[in-house]
Amino acid sequence: MTAEPTERIGGWLLAPLAWLIVALISVTLTTLNFIGVLFVANLKVLSTTNLALIGLSLVFGLLMWCYTLWLTAAFFKRRRLVPKHYIIWLLIMVLLAVKTFAFAPVSDALALRQLLFPLLATALLVPYFKRSARVKRTFVQP
Repeated sequence: MTAEPTERIGGWLLAPLAWLIVALISVTLTTLNFIGVLFVANLKVLSTTNLALIGLSLVFGLLMWCYTLWLTAAFFKRRRLVPKHYIIWLLIMVLLAVKTFAFAPVSDALALRQLLFPLLATALLVPYFKRSARVKRTFVQP
């Protein structure tokens, strides 16, 4: 019995991997920013609502950081469950961008730019991860 050789990460798979790494750096910096706000700011000055929102954002940032770190490690290990979880991760990124668009006190142009890239990446990468033979041959480790 000969085992079918698995493919290495390369080609178009480098783009989703690069986006994962950049997103991991971005989530790390954002989470550190929230931690800095909580520890540097005078907590008596912040209202209870603002403090709760910053704390909630910190919790979501930490959860997203853990998920992105785990997905990046699984991507490098070429785990079988990466395509499914990468699609879930992309959808979470779109939901976070929609949340920013709807609720953040930023200009519409900035929020639209933050929404455009996750939507475009999701529209391109979901079909690729679902149908590509290379993805099926690459992510085969249990």
